[in-house]
Amino acid sequence: MRILAVVWDIDDTIFDHSGAERRAALEYLTARGLLGRYASPGAAADHWHAVSEEYVDRYLAGEFTFLVQRRERARVLAGLRLTDAEADVWMAGYLAAYRRHWRVFPDVVPALDGLTPPRRHGLLSNSSAPHQEEKLRAIGVHDRFEALVCSEELGIAKPAAGAFHAACAALGLPPERVAYVGDRPDTDAAGADAAGLTGIWLDRPGAAARVAGKRAPDVRRITSPGQLGPLLGTLDP
Repeated sequence: MRILAVVWDIDDTIFDHSGAERRAALEYLTARGLLGRYASPGAAADHWHAVSEEYVDRYLAGEFTFLVQRRERARVLAGLRLTDAEADVWMAGYLAAYRRHWRVFPDVVPALDGLTPPRRHGLLSNSSAPHQEEKLRAIGVHDRFEALVCSEELGIAKPAAGAFHAACAALGLPPERVAYVGDRPDTDAAGADAAGLTGIWLDRPGAAARVAGKRAPDVRRITSPGQLGPLLGTLDP
């Protein structure tokens, strides 16, 4: 068998981050009396997402630590000059709402059931391990994966080859025996391919692909995790 394991992205791949973020942002802005700043709820959610993407990207570029990017994001979203302690409290209120909306995508567990055995499973995320551990336990899939590797602890992030290689090492497998599945065609699928893994883009219907520049050529694409088994079957000798 050529592909012995699948390493998965977490946010917007197995966990509905965008849906949870949108619902929590609207709930929190309403509770804070800030929703009226925006022309519509959709505009409010879009602004929240854009700010979050900007500061997470700056964290991944090494400009901020994970905690500092949260504080800076709180200051922008609140529109206030907050101390560190005030920013932590402000963001904690949002995170409480965010946790109330945590959900695993309904197609993930059936796909894992169909792939296991013979495939093994791991996780690689551009985030922090404690944050993702909490999330995985809450949505009930933590024990479905043998390893969790996160950029905060690793010191490098996708699409750097070293991040993908660290996930393979955590499973004790060479890159050519591992597939990587994520919601970004560039950072995930193309990044994994460049690192010697089999990169696969999970392009969920209705999801806005966050692509830096043009889509990488020859990227493998599925629209549901249920399509992964048949795809991997075509790649096995």
